[in-house]
Amino acid sequence: MKVAVVKYNAGNICSVMNALGRLGVEARLTDVPEELMQADKVIFPGQGEAASAMAYLRSHSLDEVILRLTRPVLGICIGQQLLCQHSEEGDVDCLGIFPIDVRRFRPTDVDDKVPAMGWNQLSDLRSPLFQGLSNPYVYFVHSYYCPLSNDTIATTHHILDYSAALQRDNFFATQFHPEKSGSAGEQILKNFLSI
Repeated sequence: MKVAVVKYNAGNICSVMNALGRLGVEARLTDVPEELMQADKVIFPGQGEAASAMAYLRSHSLDEVILRLTRPVLGICIGQQLLCQHSEEGDVDCLGIFPIDVRRFRPTDVDDKVPAMGWNQLSDLRSPLFQGLSNPYVYFVHSYYCPLSNDTIATTHHILDYSAALQRDNFFATQFHPEKSGSAGEQILKNFLSI
């Protein structure tokens, strides 16, 4: 099985590569369109800022490549947000796989912290991505979120309920970091690789 990880100007890619290595998967970190198109699975990870990430993707035609992928794709953290329609972060149009506008958390109480950082529980799991798991705790770090929608396959709560994970056709996405989420995250990566 060929697994490709999208190489672009976003952080945390090494953590994803290491997590795949622990599963015995030799993934290829690449920004070469042909390698992404030929992969059996594509992972689109990252931490960063939406507007600069989209500018990089567009300048390297990676936006067009990602939209043409027909094999399973997993977006992680900003990878999930960039698969949405628009982001308030930098007021930028994104890839539009999910017809959702990404919003900034707005604290309503002095105890509401932004960014959301730490372990949080998933609920309303509705995807093969979560096979073998029952409302696990996973690791988040983000200031922007995807609202609940018809594409929501897992929910969590920080200030309000929002989409912890999304799925549409061959595109899966998690706001949390499976590569930093212990055994639950390892199971989610295994499940994605088996889809």
